[in-house]
Amino acid sequence: MTLEDTTALSADLVKADHDHLIHPLHHPVDHAAPVIFVRGRAAKVWDIAGREYIDGLSGLWNVNIGHGRAEMGDAAAAQMKELAFFSAYAGTSNVPAIRLAERIAKLARMDAVFFTTGGAEANESAFKTARFYWKASGKPEKVKVIARTEGYHGVTLQAMSATKMGTYWKMFEPRVPGFVHIQSCYPYRFQGARDGETIGEAAARELEEAILREGPDSVAAFVGEPIHGAGGVIYPTDDYWPRVREICTRYNVLFIADEIITGFGRTGRWFAVEHWNVKPDILTFAKGVTSGYLPLGGMVASAAVKDALDSVAPGDRWMHAHTYSGHPTCCGVGLKNIDIIDGENLCARSEQMGRRLLQALDSAFRDHPNVGEIRGGKGLLAGLELVEDRATRKNFTADRKVVSRLQSEMLKRGVITRTRGSGGAHPAIGDCVCFAPPLVITEAEIDRMVSAVAEALSAVVGA
Repeated sequence: MTLEDTTALSADLVKADHDHLIHPLHHPVDHAAPVIFVRGRAAKVWDIAGREYIDGLSGLWNVNIGHGRAEMGDAAAAQMKELAFFSAYAGTSNVPAIRLAERIAKLARMDAVFFTTGGAEANESAFKTARFYWKASGKPEKVKVIARTEGYHGVTLQAMSATKMGTYWKMFEPRVPGFVHIQSCYPYRFQGARDGETIGEAAARELEEAILREGPDSVAAFVGEPIHGAGGVIYPTDDYWPRVREICTRYNVLFIADEIITGFGRTGRWFAVEHWNVKPDILTFAKGVTSGYLPLGGMVASAAVKDALDSVAPGDRWMHAHTYSGHPTCCGVGLKNIDIIDGENLCARSEQMGRRLLQALDSAFRDHPNVGEIRGGKGLLAGLELVEDRATRKNFTADRKVVSRLQSEMLKRGVITRTRGSGGAHPAIGDCVCFAPPLVITEAEIDRMVSAVAEALSAVVGA
């Protein structure tokens, strides 16, 4: 195809995009000149004009095994030729769904799996299941869910209400009632720790205080990401999650671990809760379960939660469902994905390359006047928090549009990743650059990515 042909095709596709495609987080101002991607291999992708980029966010936190794995297509095709789809509602089943549920339950050290098509549906399922559990246990008043600032759990109505980011609420209010928010364990920005308290102790205390304030008999569950993803890749202190687990147990509150971003090798473990040796009552997953090759998500239930589903009278059954729950082709691809992660030892590789990424970020940014904190160390999940002033941790003002300009400069240098901006509006939230490349990224690609980000930051803030 000639340059003229490519240009004409691009112009036609851009017009069709403008006219007919509604994007996630849609506004036409963001799609005046969309980058149209056509090919991916390992940790790289190419646009329609042939430009090459390092994928610093694994698509959208999900392409863990890397792009262009032909064996994933082969697995989908093989299953489609036998049984592309059949309902997995009560009374019917299929082999890939059974085998994948069995495998995920063992990896999570839990008991049973309900499949969805994505992460928001997984969290919706978890919230509904928490209410079901307490009704089945004779405590129907336990309906509230405690979530955290900087938490992202999806944008369906319940998941949006758990998500503590006001930009997702503004045009869709009112939210679903019954969601309560507390501070996250955000060491760089946490406010209100008492003398002698670690940040982990203080953040866990906020959970206990919220349970007592709302009344333990009204709280069904607490939900949290083991490491924040979309909220800015925020790492907790190591004493936090064991304390959370103990508090939830003490007050009969279900602990929901949102592992949608952190699961399937992203943090160097199959699931991030393993780092702190804690076990949730419900664990939600998506993204890395198929590495994005087909849509799939779900929740994993503990034995107690599964028993509640199994032990009620037929008239009180768990009336929750999705047409594509246990989709044979998606589950077949999920099985192949887990085979690849396991067979290529990608959890260990993620741990190793995550240390390498953190070292590269530290070397490039530890003395940068506008980098307040470098976060990482558990697998290929890292972040930079940007500030106008390191001493005061003051944010850039919104009019400087630092993160949007930075994203544009990174793109020019062949790196795609995600930024999260505070807009200067809230002193407890910072501007961040997030990193979550495919687990197959090479050392050379890490160096190229970090170098491009450093150049882009210099272009934006002049340091």
